[in-house]
Amino acid sequence: MQKRNTVLLLGILAIVVIILAQIIIIRGHWKQQNEMLTLRYRSLTQYAINSLRGSRISVHDTVMFILNKYSEQVVKELPLIKDEQKLDEKKKEILNYFTTVLNKEQDFTTYLSSYFENQGFEKDFNYKITISDLEIINADTLVIYRSDSFSNRRPFGPGGMMTPTGDSKSGIWVYRPRLISNYYIFFFEYYIDFSDKQKLVLKQTAASLGLSILSILIVVILFLITYRNLMEEKRLSNLKTDFINNMTHELKTPLATITVAGKTLEMEKIRIDESKILETAKLIGKQSVHLNQLINMILEISMWERTQFQLYRKKIDIEEVMSDIVDSFKTGCGNCAELNQKYLFNGAKADIDLVYFTTMINNLLSNAVKYSEKEPVINVEGIVDDQKICIKVADNGIGISKTDQKHVFDKFYRATTGNIHKYKGLGLGLYYVKKIAVAHGGDVTVSSKPGKGSIFTVTIPF
Repeated sequence: MQKRNTVLLLGILAIVVIILAQIIIIRGHWKQQNEMLTLRYRSLTQYAINSLRGSRISVHDTVMFILNKYSEQVVKELPLIKDEQKLDEKKKEILNYFTTVLNKEQDFTTYLSSYFENQGFEKDFNYKITISDLEIINADTLVIYRSDSFSNRRPFGPGGMMTPTGDSKSGIWVYRPRLISNYYIFFFEYYIDFSDKQKLVLKQTAASLGLSILSILIVVILFLITYRNLMEEKRLSNLKTDFINNMTHELKTPLATITVAGKTLEMEKIRIDESKILETAKLIGKQSVHLNQLINMILEISMWERTQFQLYRKKIDIEEVMSDIVDSFKTGCGNCAELNQKYLFNGAKADIDLVYFTTMINNLLSNAVKYSEKEPVINVEGIVDDQKICIKVADNGIGISKTDQKHVFDKFYRATTGNIHKYKGLGLGLYYVKKIAVAHGGDVTVSSKPGKGSIFTVTIPF
């Protein structure tokens, strides 16, 4: 148990480490692709600006025309404002007006979108414009707005453009122009923001992301398979140990009896009593037969594992056979159980191997008697259903738990009953039943509740 828990813990820990490593790799790759996307569009924008400078196209004419008229009026109004609070309010009004005009009237977005499309890149994007510095020029230059970062005069970036005063988290800063007239001078920053930027990045990282997820799944699947195999090996090892213990116990009983009987025959007072000799000889013979049956059972199981055993089938009246088997069992065990029979085979005949079929039914009846703590009551029923014969053997025994029901037909498996030797057996009876039913093209199932008895159902086509 401790070894199993250690293996499980180490496996989970290894999977967690692999997953964390893959997450770190994916995050790094995602960040790299995001930066490359930003750099790509900054470079494209710079090329667009350079192309714009070499042409006669102007993207700010309308903006400058509107702002010139507005600034001319503002220059006249500002000297008349003496109150500081009103002056601050006027500055906010001027800043808002400039920002609104820039966002509504500029033609740079249209030009940039067209340029992206011509270059074969995504043309649809949102944009954002923020003013970083605004001054109104009259007799004395009046600073309307100046961002803190602009005041620090951050150095120029690639292409001669100053670096942004405050990058947007989702937007890509691409452009900072300066517009000058007789009445104002200002800098503004232009951001582009793709509505599906994350999809663009995801598209770039899809291959590595897919490989990472696939590698994680493969590791998890391999771990689960390995762990399942380990548990199966442990289960088979336990079954093997139980089988050896049971087999040892089963073999010792007849051997011990034969040994005691042999020593009994050596006693002088026994040798002179012919009846005692005969009784002892019968006991030795009975135990020898039992010992031989155990050995043959193991040899047959070994043979079944190596080759598919052959059935010698013939058409047999199934109701007649079932009655003979049940009656013979009742007589053979000395009326050890109350046996009730009910058949509705309607004269059906099936191709079966009589020897193996008899063994199968006898094993079910033997188990019903063996695993009963009170007077055994066994109900045997048979019907015909959809070209199949169905035989049910119901008992009032100790029952089988849900967990044990999954394995009762496994070789050497014995349901846990506390004392493993309370009910003698090798864990081969139901294994035999399953093998014989399957060999006939049928199957066997069990329905049971602990303390309520069990119902075994055998179906065989005819």
